[in-house]
Amino acid sequence: MKMKNYIMFILVFPVVLLGSFNVLAQTGIIKKANKEYEDYSYVKTNEILLNVAEKGYGSVDLYQKLANAFYFNNKMEEASKWYGELVALENDISPEYYYRYAQSLKSIEKYKEADKWMQKFVDLKSDDLRSKAFLGMRNYLEAIDDMSKDFPIKNLNINSEVSDFGTNQYENKLIFSSSRTPGKIYKWNNQPFLDLYSAEKNETGDYDDVKKFDSKINTKYHESTVAFLDAKNMMYFTRNNFTEKDRLRRDENGVNRLKMYRVKREENQVWGKVNSVHFNSDNYSVAHPTINANGTKLYFASDMPGTYGESDLFYCDINEDGSLSRPINLGGVINTEAQETFPFINSRGDLYYSSNGLAGLGGLDVFVIRGFESKFDNNETFVVRNIGKPINSPMDDFAYYENLKTLEGFFTSNREGGKGDDDIYSFTIPECSQNIEGVVLNRKTKEILTNATVRLFNASGKEMDRMVVGEDGKYKFNNLLCNKEFLVRASKADYSTDESRIKTSGENEVVTLELELDINKVPLAKGTNLREALSLNPIYFDFDKSNIRPDAEIELQKIIAVLSKYPKMKIDVRSHTDSRATTGYNDALSNRRNISTINYIVSVGGINRLRLTGRGYGESQLANKCSDGVECSEAMHQLNRRSDFIILEL
Repeated sequence: MKMKNYIMFILVFPVVLLGSFNVLAQTGIIKKANKEYEDYSYVKTNEILLNVAEKGYGSVDLYQKLANAFYFNNKMEEASKWYGELVALENDISPEYYYRYAQSLKSIEKYKEADKWMQKFVDLKSDDLRSKAFLGMRNYLEAIDDMSKDFPIKNLNINSEVSDFGTNQYENKLIFSSSRTPGKIYKWNNQPFLDLYSAEKNETGDYDDVKKFDSKINTKYHESTVAFLDAKNMMYFTRNNFTEKDRLRRDENGVNRLKMYRVKREENQVWGKVNSVHFNSDNYSVAHPTINANGTKLYFASDMPGTYGESDLFYCDINEDGSLSRPINLGGVINTEAQETFPFINSRGDLYYSSNGLAGLGGLDVFVIRGFESKFDNNETFVVRNIGKPINSPMDDFAYYENLKTLEGFFTSNREGGKGDDDIYSFTIPECSQNIEGVVLNRKTKEILTNATVRLFNASGKEMDRMVVGEDGKYKFNNLLCNKEFLVRASKADYSTDESRIKTSGENEVVTLELELDINKVPLAKGTNLREALSLNPIYFDFDKSNIRPDAEIELQKIIAVLSKYPKMKIDVRSHTDSRATTGYNDALSNRRNISTINYIVSVGGINRLRLTGRGYGESQLANKCSDGVECSEAMHQLNRRSDFIILEL
């Protein structure tokens, strides 16, 4: 039995609760969609695409746009359907579509099928980092591997043959817990109970001269995991629940729980009276405190009522006198029905903790939420990341601690090759890190876009972080690995999506990236040309013909979809030709094509003919300079063979 098992609870991030959060989010989306449906000022392009596709009219262009619309909105089941239609229709497409198809299939647990299309992507882009990640690890572990860093870790010389874990720094000392001193035996692991110890930092930067921390703090039972509130000369720590007569208190099930205590250091440098925090209980455990850099919040682990799983992370405000406010659960984005424990908040406000409820390498893994405090205070979405190797291993890895000023880091593990049950490992925090920052703009007006969501993905397509931009439109992702590939994607309701793939360098730097979004709403008003509003492809006719071609049907189905959605809309259909042939011939040809176009909308689309007017304009309204006698390419002439659909009434 490893030493941390004495805790009986550790902390993680619940699947069931995440599911309920997703349901709530979906409900909100549906309500929003209903509101937009009732708003007759706009129509979304992807709604028109879906309407056309579901009627059986398909093309490479349509399936690409439709699948991307779902993919970028994280509707992966729908995305996989339309990417499937795309790859079935066309073999010669961009490799990126094979990658997106594979990712959408993986998200709905069709892993074998996903591997098939990922391999197709690999065959076409073998040098792509995503291809290398796929070949190296064909499951979710590839994301963890991509997060891993290459730096040495050191098993500290202060470790013993029993359990040593949980570090903090205080006055040039390393404070940790250990069961090394002979004494009362703890039956769960047949080792002595834990005490707090200190180790002095020497001139070489190593730690030695191990001593018991303080006789007033240590008892014959467990003490562990300390946090210091420097401004108040106060320490919080974990201890068994016992009576004034040194007898363990037990709950109704006979289990002895853990409690959190605080103690102040007096002016004579002696620790004073130890006080129990007010929300301790005989019926649940409270343990593993950590305090933010401002000394305003304390985070801890507990299985108190309101816990989602075996144990959760909580926080409370620190009052002026060092007392604590009412505890608040950090919620279902962080906590799961499993174990979340050993929280640590660094000086930047990043939250580290250990969990066995998230996908990891095995046992407890260390996870991080970058910029947690700022995002939590501003009610922004945050992403939990597995920090990867070498911190995490197939065994239990926990009690992460780092000092960003000295670049020292520590964690505890019971991995193979250690000295005892649980050993403390140290590492130097890699100095090379990069930031990606920028602003989100309207592509056409170059104005700042507020409330856009910017997501950061690693090379394997795993979402690493996200933020919602404020009034300044700015986003920033800090402390990214050097020499890695990332993808930054911006999205906003009713706008297109913009993304850019970035390869960080081997130097400390800030990468600046502007993201520009096009509005994805079609303004509906008298005089609107639906050809321009819907970005219709040209409705081509064969040379000297007026019959509707299959590719033209797809574009006309988009017009039919708009007319069906807005039953009071009336349009004027205007058909044009190029300048080749005589003026009289082109007038007659454009009129025949106009009649064919209107007849298709009426007969195939079921639209009342009274809602449609139109005529042919021949070559009288050319879109460019290609008039009689002017030498032009076929592509330039094609621009004149167009059909306009002008809204007359709405």
